[in-house]
Amino acid sequence: MPRPFKCRRIFCNPQYTYFKPRGIPLTELEEINLTLDELEAIRLADKEGMYQEEAAEKMSVSRQTFGSILNSAHEKIAEFLIGGKALSIKGGEIEMIERHFVCYDCKNEWSLPHGTGRPKECPKCQSINIHRAPKDRGWARKKGAGMGRGCGRRGG
Repeated sequence: MPRPFKCRRIFCNPQYTYFKPRGIPLTELEEINLTLDELEAIRLADKEGMYQEEAAEKMSVSRQTFGSILNSAHEKIAEFLIGGKALSIKGGEIEMIERHFVCYDCKNEWSLPHGTGRPKECPKCQSINIHRAPKDRGWARKKGAGMGRGCGRRGG
């Protein structure tokens, strides 16, 4: 019996999700799908320069699984670039990490997807006296802080 599939934590939500060669109608192109966890692996390893062990921990997968995800992503991107195919970015067994904020004036709490930027004001009272919620503090500073196990559970 195969091992149960484990959700991968991702921290980026891509702004653009479709790419194709210029001047070729979409109807004439074969499409390749890059999953969101593959995009996250590319971001962590290639853009952020993380070692596989550190990146795997961040995504809540094993180092070997991270390596497999990264290899799959590299193969798809190479096929997209060299084969002149369309590339869509969607899907995958993922858990999008959110950041939680609190307004110190009206005590309103809300969350935003990671990568959307820091809010300038409270959506309820428009105060600028906003901070990260206490449950989110330390995430970037403490190794493993906020990293629960499995899909759907939030750390903290």
